[in-house]
Amino acid sequence: MVMSGERPGPEPAEHATGAVGAGGAPMSLRERKKRLTYEAVSEAAIAMFLERGFDKVSVAEVAAAADISKPTLFRYFPTKEDLALHRFADHEDEAARVVAARADTESPLDALHRHFLAGLERRDPATGLCDVPAVVAFTRLLYGTPSLVARLYAYQSRSEEALARALGDGTGDRLAAGQIVAVLRILGLENWRRIDGGESADRAYGPAVEAAELAFAQLRSGLEARR
Repeated sequence: MVMSGERPGPEPAEHATGAVGAGGAPMSLRERKKRLTYEAVSEAAIAMFLERGFDKVSVAEVAAAADISKPTLFRYFPTKEDLALHRFADHEDEAARVVAARADTESPLDALHRHFLAGLERRDPATGLCDVPAVVAFTRLLYGTPSLVARLYAYQSRSEEALARALGDGTGDRLAAGQIVAVLRILGLENWRRIDGGESADRAYGPAVEAAELAFAQLRSGLEARR
């Protein structure tokens, strides 16, 4: 899945101070402070990467801009790439969460199909169909930096693993998860190519929906045959 990142602006409400953590439990003060630090350091780094380029900004410069020491920065972000991709961590288990939260009458594939179409409708950056200038700039930075692309694939691999567990974690479930995550990634990339080529999200919406319908029909014909 292309996770072009959340918008490089305000975090969603559930990620703000006083919000909930994993499993819906309220965040402790320590967790909230840690999240705020993560966000502040990451946003400072991304702003510098966008201005000067990822490879031209050192970790030491990011630490100085965030007013923390370099060792402290590495405690939060083990690698320089994590500074840019930290926000994707919340998306790693997104497909798994959709499957787990579906109604008993809804199949996993139908739930993921519905979720992806809803993302297209609201122009979610994770679908690739978002022409907000800040998102476009960040996505160009991402795909223009080989080390960030390589790290993104690691996030997608963990997304696949989480989805496989949600499906049952058998061999067939792992095969299904691999196919689903690959389809979501390709759909997102196709949407991003349209945006990067100058199309507006509104103009690209129709073709994006058509591509999604085709992709999920192909998945359904193969995956549901094994059930």
